[in-house]
Amino acid sequence: MDKFFSQKYCDRCGKELTGGRTMSMFNEDCICLECKAKEQENPAYQAAQKAEMEAVKRGERNFKGIGYKP
Repeated sequence: MDKFFSQKYCDRCGKELTGGRTMSMFNEDCICLECKAKEQENPAYQAAQKAEMEAVKRGERNFKGIGYKP
């Protein structure tokens, strides 16, 4: 099983992922939904979304992201 589905704690804050999980838009971190909400407030969030979409259009399915800066 992929690590994303089996890990128990958020890569950012360390909280348990029992309330849900998602992949960061900035990198390959598995994050809780609270961290996702904070991430969406980051001024670079739209740039991260755009970069991922462009990577997918190029056929890059394992995009590493643009890097996370809190």
